[in-house]
Amino acid sequence: METNYKLGTRLVMKKQHPCGNNIFEVIRLGADIKIKCINCGRTIMIPRVEINKKIKKVEGD
Repeated sequence: METNYKLGTRLVMKKQHPCGNNIFEVIRLGADIKIKCINCGRTIMIPRVEINKKIKKVEGD
């Protein structure tokens, strides 16, 4: 899986968010990656190592 993300990159995750959506947008990069749910706008911080396991597909910006 691609490990170089940019701000604004959309990630399709394997599991859905509780709101029913599984598409997130990258809003902060570092050792932890901050992603925002496209549907409800809630933000989540996930370690980079863990997020690489949870990604199903990477969409461009």
